[in-house]
Amino acid sequence: MKNQENITLRRTIQSFLQGFQALRKDNGGMFLFFTIAAIADGVIPYVTIWFSARILEELSTLRRPEVLWRWVILTVAVTGGLEILTKLLQYAVNCGQEPFPYRRYKLLSDKCLALDYPDLENTEVRDQLAQINQYANWAGLGLTRIPLIYFNFLSHAIGTISAVVLCVGLFLTRVPASSPEMAWLDGPLGILALIAAIAVPTLIAPWLQDKVTVLSQNISFADAARQGNRVFQAFGFLSHQMHRVLDIRMYGQQKIARHYMQKENVFSADGPFARLDKGKGGALNALNAALSAVPTGAVYLFVCLKAAAGAFGIGMVTQYVGSVTALTGSIRGLLEDISLARNNALYVDLTMDFLHIPNKMYQGSLTTEKRADRQYEVEFRNVSFRYPGTTQDALHNVSVKFKVGTRLAVVGENGSGKTTFIKLLCRLYDPDAGQILLNGIDIRKYRYQDYMDIFSVVFQDFKLFSQPLGDNVAGQRQYEEAWVRNALQDAGFGERLSELPDGLNTQLYRDYTGEGVQVSGGEAQKIAIARALYKNAPFIILDEPTAALDPVAEAEIYAQFSQISGDRTAIYISHRLSSCRFCDEILVFDHGAITETGTHEGLLEQHGKYAELWNAQAQYYTEE
Repeated sequence: MKNQENITLRRTIQSFLQGFQALRKDNGGMFLFFTIAAIADGVIPYVTIWFSARILEELSTLRRPEVLWRWVILTVAVTGGLEILTKLLQYAVNCGQEPFPYRRYKLLSDKCLALDYPDLENTEVRDQLAQINQYANWAGLGLTRIPLIYFNFLSHAIGTISAVVLCVGLFLTRVPASSPEMAWLDGPLGILALIAAIAVPTLIAPWLQDKVTVLSQNISFADAARQGNRVFQAFGFLSHQMHRVLDIRMYGQQKIARHYMQKENVFSADGPFARLDKGKGGALNALNAALSAVPTGAVYLFVCLKAAAGAFGIGMVTQYVGSVTALTGSIRGLLEDISLARNNALYVDLTMDFLHIPNKMYQGSLTTEKRADRQYEVEFRNVSFRYPGTTQDALHNVSVKFKVGTRLAVVGENGSGKTTFIKLLCRLYDPDAGQILLNGIDIRKYRYQDYMDIFSVVFQDFKLFSQPLGDNVAGQRQYEEAWVRNALQDAGFGERLSELPDGLNTQLYRDYTGEGVQVSGGEAQKIAIARALYKNAPFIILDEPTAALDPVAEAEIYAQFSQISGDRTAIYISHRLSSCRFCDEILVFDHGAITETGTHEGLLEQHGKYAELWNAQAQYYTEE
């Protein structure tokens, strides 16, 4: 990221408009309401000034009771009504601002779902996403700040126009001939002196504020804050994390946390932000505050001298002093809003760069055939693949063909290419060489989502939501209860389901309620399998989901799953071989290549890699 000082006004406007359009897509009505509220916020103070001036003018001159009563009643009615309107608008704006952080999260979440999977796994992309969230959490930088800038800028712009309308009479009303010694107030010298006394501090003050903002929110400070937040998240809540309690107590690890929270905390009294406030940042803020008093003093002096000369009465003094003072505040606000937008531009650009990451994987156009007989044939034809940033093929020249209804085991040691084979089969990645064919057609020609729909996968690190059981299985709030029950029954969870207090409505885990049910690792694994069965896809894949279980328990689950998979193609990926005895064919991977294929008995007779792995593990599958 470049430095804020290099951001031009044109680039600032472009960044703001890009962020504004991104948020406005689904919040157009809210921004319309923001516009109305900003206009009211800019106009209402000057309405009060104008009515107050009318009352004071009457009191200082004719003092007619009927006129005074009329102005008083109008003032109370209008200002009271406007005050109620202001509070309602302010409340509505505060409420309206709440959805915008969630809108930002939704934009990022939708982009993550739409990203090519290789980009989602890319460490640079994930770091970019982490930066976006950390900058937003630290100081509301990026898209989060767009609504605030929009509201304040529009309010200050309307306020500036309103002030000009009220104070223009100050320069048009002439000093009477009876006070010739004050005639210079109407001349160029007097007007220029007033303008200079107002303009110079008004322009310098935002410049000073901008310097403070650049100092406090520049990239180095933002990065320091981002790192500080990471450290705080890592060490600030160690004592709250139940899965760490035993280690903390046994090894006194709170000392590590105390070191980072006290000695290396960027937000401490000795940190960079505190040093900035004590030094240059504090001096600039003090100078800024002092300069803000200069325009007010100049306005009072000029207006009072002109009133003393007889140009206008006390009521107009109130109007002119109030409006000119407010004008300086509005102009300062405008300049500060521009500064805020300028300093926010880099963070908006970071977000927009993420949102505009292009999809490089071809999405395809053919509809995947929905065959009632589930007759699908998949073929890997000379497929090779290398992960980005690596120098060695994860898969090399792999060729294999299998049809629906078969039981296929994919085995091999860690790092042999098993999971990569599945990622390519599910088209999470595209091969660098060769082809993967579905019924003789390159899978890249199928519509991406249509192709994904023919697979159900239970990954090794599967996750369940802290939500009702039925929602976890169906993946949605609305579902067919009978289908969910059948899936859980087939997955071996039927008996446990009958014991649950609320059946399918039973909340899993206790993240959101103390009444949630804690399921064991084996039970969670069965729920994950039920989720795969509920999808009812023709291909179902188990990618080492039972790695945390003991070998005997794993063998029992695979045996049960072999019976319930029905006419689906079932693919088992494991470096443990308990599933292989139930399979029609076994693929043995070694260093990214298929080195052996065959049945369990046939491969044992070959005395190759499979036999070596089996003999090393056989003791776990043999009953005493």
